[in-house]
Amino acid sequence: MKKALVTGGGGFLGFAIVKQLIEKKYSVRSISRSHYKKLDEIGVEQIIGDISIPYDAEKAVQGMDIVFHVAAKPGIWGKYEEYYNINYIGTKNIADFSLKHNVKEFIYTSSPSVIFDGNDMENVDESVPYPVEFHTHYPKTKALAEKYIQEITKKGLKTITLRPHLIWGPDDNHLVPRIIKKAKRLKKIGYEKKLVDTIYIDNAADAHILAAEKLSENIDLSGKIYFISQDEPIYTWDMIDRILESAGKPKIKGTVSVSAAYYVGAFLEFIFKIFFIKSEPPMTRFVAKELSTSHYFDISAVKTDLGFKPNISITKGLKILKDHLKGTSID
Repeated sequence: MKKALVTGGGGFLGFAIVKQLIEKKYSVRSISRSHYKKLDEIGVEQIIGDISIPYDAEKAVQGMDIVFHVAAKPGIWGKYEEYYNINYIGTKNIADFSLKHNVKEFIYTSSPSVIFDGNDMENVDESVPYPVEFHTHYPKTKALAEKYIQEITKKGLKTITLRPHLIWGPDDNHLVPRIIKKAKRLKKIGYEKKLVDTIYIDNAADAHILAAEKLSENIDLSGKIYFISQDEPIYTWDMIDRILESAGKPKIKGTVSVSAAYYVGAFLEFIFKIFFIKSEPPMTRFVAKELSTSHYFDISAVKTDLGFKPNISITKGLKILKDHLKGTSID
């Protein structure tokens, strides 16, 4: 029986990967800062720990055949040190000990935001370089981690890096709840229609399992980086409206200009910083740019190399989401 570690196995993507591994009869371990009853219920070994602490990271990796490094600090607001410790130091620790303990396959979950420079990304592929300047701590520290994965691959660790964009679906604890909770206050940003890629949760998990399987068969894939998505670009605000519709909420009314949203974001960032407000501002410059630019990707490489294809369409995924949200208390 193969043994797999999923860092952050109690999280949204981590748990989806864990469930698939259990179905495939893997022995699964997770390391997280919290204990999850849902992991106990499906027989997952849990280590309560912090991947930025070497002892915890090594304890988690020891004895594993495969590592899915999913854990990260997401979001766009907070101290740089917190992002750096989890996203970079944590990744470095897990990767270093994976090499030391002869892990056979290492799958790293990154983000397309590592190449975002504030401009449109239209059907771009993996050849696009990192930007000179990052607009927030998350993409900066994820890019540092990506670069480290490339370095340690040269030392012998077999790796594949995946960049899923806007993961959504049932049990989402980030994107979907944010949209629903802000439904009454949401305004469209910008008057141009911009296309974005998303990925349904089960499709994202599929890609991770597939990456490990294909890497075990073909060492030449080691070191590769792949965008993964629905391969079905959709207008940003159409997607948001469809998520709201799934939750029984009305569509967004009203539009503000990109410049207005950007300057409001800059002002709020200033206020939150000088008054040491820890919560995230309702608007930031990064969000204004992100919601007013195109983000869709050429995923021909992952389709060719890994044979990836999304099994659940946006329409089907939204129906599943709607059924899941019935009776929930998100508002």
